[in-house]
Amino acid sequence: MKKLIVLVIALLIVVPLAVFAARSVTPVVDLPSSVTSLGQATPITVQVRDPRGVRSLHALVEQNGSRYQVFENTQPSKSPDNTWTFTAGIKTTPQLQAGKAKLIVEATSDDVLRKTGRAERDVTVITHPPALTVDSEQHYLYRGMADLATFDVSGSWTEAGVRVGDETFRTWPMPGGKPGLFSLFAFAWNMPAQTVPVVYADNGAGNDVGSALVVIFPKKEQPKYTTHDLQVSDAFMQKVVNELDPNGTGDPVARFVTINSEMRRANNKTLSDLRLKTADKFLWSRPFLRQHSQTESSFADVRNYIYHGKKIDQQVHLGYDLAGTQHMGVEASNDGKVVYAAPLGIYGNCIVVDHGYGLQTIYGHLSRIDVHEGDMVKLGQVMGLSGQTGMAGGDHIHFAMQLDGVQIDPKEWWDEHWIRDHIVRRVELAGFSK
Repeated sequence: MKKLIVLVIALLIVVPLAVFAARSVTPVVDLPSSVTSLGQATPITVQVRDPRGVRSLHALVEQNGSRYQVFENTQPSKSPDNTWTFTAGIKTTPQLQAGKAKLIVEATSDDVLRKTGRAERDVTVITHPPALTVDSEQHYLYRGMADLATFDVSGSWTEAGVRVGDETFRTWPMPGGKPGLFSLFAFAWNMPAQTVPVVYADNGAGNDVGSALVVIFPKKEQPKYTTHDLQVSDAFMQKVVNELDPNGTGDPVARFVTINSEMRRANNKTLSDLRLKTADKFLWSRPFLRQHSQTESSFADVRNYIYHGKKIDQQVHLGYDLAGTQHMGVEASNDGKVVYAAPLGIYGNCIVVDHGYGLQTIYGHLSRIDVHEGDMVKLGQVMGLSGQTGMAGGDHIHFAMQLDGVQIDPKEWWDEHWIRDHIVRRVELAGFSK
């Protein structure tokens, strides 16, 4: 009998422990792959998942046989999904030296067994920020247009380019294998006046340096954008909502405004994201071609949409409306690669051609598309026919350009003298007639 009692007691103790141990898990510690270096005070975000919660978290940096604690959290959390952010680097651990190190994060489960999860990442300790040498040229800037800056970056760096307000433009190695870097950048149509572009370099460790370009804003020559009323007829409203919101219901005016605003923003984001499909070389060598047509609307025109005498919306038209004969041929403005050829909301049937280094041309409202994504096209090549698809009230081409996703005024790219003064004089553009 005593043996039976002892056995029962043992089972009452062992079985629950076995069940608990089986249910106990090791915390999963996730260190972002972007953590590759530590600078003065590099922000680190760690995510820990454990259904039992987390009892404690410790972060260490190991270098040359020594360990330095850079973060500790001993306040238990019952949440199954936790995120902590802390900084690590020279500022908090001055013993660190330039070179290789290891970042270690350990999390302990908040259960009886206290299992510990661990994540490690090899990192590089960077004690000094990169250094910039920027061209001393005077950059004449105009709203809605572009320019090119050259510079050098020395020391350790992971990212560089030009910042204009809240816009960032990438850097590229000089063409032809020449030393140095360059960046094509835009001064957006709605950028606050007197915003000064800044060349920047970052080493990925929280060490960001910048140097302002020498700029001149010719006041008398700045573009003046027009505002005009666009009358919306019943026929045009029905055409738009039936084509772009065929399954929608409700008030046609509300549907029209949603298309004109929310769909427009989504479409422009799709266009902007095409910057990621650019070539790392010039695909063109001659001035851009202007379609053989008349201009019906210019870049950055402000449009008030008037319906039955009432203003129902306002939008900015970021391109040129070019009209000629009905269903006229849509010509490639320059050599390049087709990166988009499909319907795109308000732009209707749309083609986007990449010309390298983030510069792209956009052709909208086409009645027919005769090229495919991936095709290489030549200056003047007919890629389709004009039309009135999307938010077009008549047969024409919506022609636009964008630089690293920011839509710009195309007119300077039609100008051989501007290209020579702003591009060819600063970087090598093979094949351009100097």
